[in-house]
Amino acid sequence: MTYHLPAGKALGGPYIVDVTPEKAGWGHSSLRILELPPGGTHSFEAGDSEWIVVPLSGGCTVAAADDFGQDTFELQGRRDVFSGVSDFAYVPRDARATVTSAAGGRFALTGARCTRRLPARYGPASEVPVELRGTGNCSRQVNNFGAAGVFECDKLIAVEVITPGGNWSSFPPHKHDEHRPGEESVLEEIYYFEFAGHDGIPGVGYQRVSPSGPGRDTDVLAEVRDGDVVLIPDGWHGPSMATPGHHMYYLNVMAGPEAERAWLICDHPDHAWVRDTWPDQPVDPRLPLYTAPETSA
Repeated sequence: MTYHLPAGKALGGPYIVDVTPEKAGWGHSSLRILELPPGGTHSFEAGDSEWIVVPLSGGCTVAAADDFGQDTFELQGRRDVFSGVSDFAYVPRDARATVTSAAGGRFALTGARCTRRLPARYGPASEVPVELRGTGNCSRQVNNFGAAGVFECDKLIAVEVITPGGNWSSFPPHKHDEHRPGEESVLEEIYYFEFAGHDGIPGVGYQRVSPSGPGRDTDVLAEVRDGDVVLIPDGWHGPSMATPGHHMYYLNVMAGPEAERAWLICDHPDHAWVRDTWPDQPVDPRLPLYTAPETSA
């Protein structure tokens, strides 16, 4: 199994990234990255999955239609992932969705197989909790737009993480591949990366995933660049390392078989002590890169 998919290696149909459960060899999580030219439009069937459409760059209109009618949402979006929080749209399972962009842009379709059909909804940028996690060189920013306990979904969990240049995130390494009620949940995870360039020089980072036990052999040490994807069916994941001078962004998509939609993790026992050092260090002063707007535009 190839767990690191460099940009261009996960193409599928109209998508520059097309990760389905079938392609990933698992049961639940999906990610599609759609690029539209000015005036472009694209329709897709939600099928047995729920979806959140979130602009990475540009804005769009999302229409979701099914036997119950049609809902249409105008997404203002953003210039890029390093400039602001975006609004988003939830598309329920069994719907047909159409994404249209007057000015063009790049849009993430985060998906998860599910059983419940929830209503189509708009998620305003002003209601996205922006969390600062860690301190010192473990400082990072988390945009919890589709986190459990923040926005209702049946199975899907999706968040954005921004790691300032030179910092480590997804640290201490952690896992979520065992069912341990109240302590750890089983979640398949997708990482999609983008980087801030400097004077025309593209950014780069590194991603580590290591085996977490017998029968769990996911092992990745990858140099990651714009548009790369890392699949994490199991294992200790982290650190995610941003090279100095280049902020790193990644979109996390998670889902699994658990009855409860929850992000419950277990830290690697060799590195869990790092958390105890955080209260003695300041948060990186570069963070937050931005906050959610006070009101929706």
